[in-house]
Amino acid sequence: MLHALRLTAFSPSQASRIFIAPRRHYAADSFGLLPKHIVERARRALPPSAVQVASPAVVVSGDIAEGQTPKDVSWEDERAAAKRRRRTEWKRRQGKENFLDHVIIHIRGGKGGDGCVAFHREKFKPYGPPSGGNGGNGGDVYILPTPHLTTLSSVPTRVRAANGGHGHGTWQNGKNGAPTIIRVPLGTIVRQLPADDPRRAKDEFEAEEEGMEGMDIEEKRKKLRAMRWMHYPDYEDENVERDAFKEAERQMYKEERERRLVRRMRARNLITLDLDRVEETAEARDPNAPLGTGKKESMGHLLARGGVGGYGNPHFLGPDNRSPKFATRGTEGERISLSLELKLLADVGLVGMPNAGKSTLLKAITGGRAKTEVAGYAFTTLNPIVGVVRVRDDGTFEGWDEGRVVDETREEELREREKLEAGDFADALTRNQKVARETDWGYEQSDATFEEFRFTVADNPGLISQASDNVGLGHSFLRSIERSPALVYVVDLSAPAPWDELAVLRDELEKYKVGMSAKARLVIANKADLLGGTGGDADAVREAKEKLVRLQEFVNKEMAISDGEGGVTRHLDVVPISAKFSMNLRKVVTLMQGYVQEARDAK
Repeated sequence: MLHALRLTAFSPSQASRIFIAPRRHYAADSFGLLPKHIVERARRALPPSAVQVASPAVVVSGDIAEGQTPKDVSWEDERAAAKRRRRTEWKRRQGKENFLDHVIIHIRGGKGGDGCVAFHREKFKPYGPPSGGNGGNGGDVYILPTPHLTTLSSVPTRVRAANGGHGHGTWQNGKNGAPTIIRVPLGTIVRQLPADDPRRAKDEFEAEEEGMEGMDIEEKRKKLRAMRWMHYPDYEDENVERDAFKEAERQMYKEERERRLVRRMRARNLITLDLDRVEETAEARDPNAPLGTGKKESMGHLLARGGVGGYGNPHFLGPDNRSPKFATRGTEGERISLSLELKLLADVGLVGMPNAGKSTLLKAITGGRAKTEVAGYAFTTLNPIVGVVRVRDDGTFEGWDEGRVVDETREEELREREKLEAGDFADALTRNQKVARETDWGYEQSDATFEEFRFTVADNPGLISQASDNVGLGHSFLRSIERSPALVYVVDLSAPAPWDELAVLRDELEKYKVGMSAKARLVIANKADLLGGTGGDADAVREAKEKLVRLQEFVNKEMAISDGEGGVTRHLDVVPISAKFSMNLRKVVTLMQGYVQEARDAK
């Protein structure tokens, strides 16, 4: 018999349920499988009114409306779905493909160093003045966008800055904690989690209150004093009775209330950052700075401040207290939880069905530099891949060679391994050596070609119908091309109805974000080499031309981009290509270059 546990405490706006199967080690919820002991602990934490027993027949995943009972999905189906998700995640991480575009991180500023209780001692001065140093401030935490990063997998989920150093005798202050810089890729969006988000970790004041749960007033007072004050050995009981200590304690609690008020006001204005450009200091941006002026590197945006260092006993020296025997401890640093979402800044985004040839196209136009896998099965690309297209001044691009064959990755690696073992690369020239030899051989400067334009292209995992309902890979990685100023549809021209694929792709883009399909500029009809046979069959050639004409008519009629009033503004370009045999790629790159140049001029 299966029982359903409704956790209304974690989701007040929805009736989310977790299902527990007796004699099993796991329970199923909308996110997959949860350890049973976690569910049991949640059930014990909820009041009896929050626990409801549902139908004992079957199990369903997802959110259930009030009054509904589980049905339609069995426990075995739930386990099979969770197994598929785990297998997909495992496969994504093979071959070092650890792309990550969303992560929750918890940040803590460094704790301030403790003040010191000491008295100066030297020859002929047995009773010197108080000489305890102040504690150093805790380190701050910054976030800095970095151009060479392309994934959030290198960002730790828990970040804690360095603590400040403690004060010492002879008026030696503690060292301030070094700042901690979190480096993230360009295009990262940072959002602070609100107080009602269950994923948020407790802040410094909530953590302190949690540590004193179950204590009476006297025990709390003793623990608070132990956490905030340092005493000279054997003088704690005497210090707490002195008027000077009581006055210092009142002043300290007043400052703490002010810090709590400032912290509460900052919590109302949650951190929201869009890191779409490299941070530079004013000195680095000034082109008229004197020669030799040092350039200070930017540390980025401040996220969490470190704690304040404690005061040494000289701070409490006064007319009525000539020998203070107490000092304060450093305060805790700020604690916040952030949601990091990566949206790559690619100039062109490729959108297509699985096995439409997007990876082959990206590899062909980047000269094989893009580290994408090419294979003859669906969902070969499980992570977004960004490649750089380098256009020459004569209209060609780096790696362009009419008739060059882009084969499957496995076969290319096998051929290269055979050549390497045979020693074919022993006398191979590097790219710089080739340029030098061409110069020595007397090529004229007018015959040389140089890079004139550069832009980036993102290959996204394939979309399928109902991807908005998390079928296939869902919309997990569409955010990687959300910022691309131009989108390019890639369809399989050898498919029975490529126009139906176009309609599905357009609808899925609109379901993900309204108006996103309006960024589409080009339709690439790939695998055109598979139509028409060898060219000798006139009927096959005519059928291929008719299919291309029908695709063009569908694009002009159904895929036209119109303005808000219904007037047609532009039509999408349609280009038939063969990415595998590098046919008609020069026209594709020229069109992409025009789209990117137009977007850059508009900024």
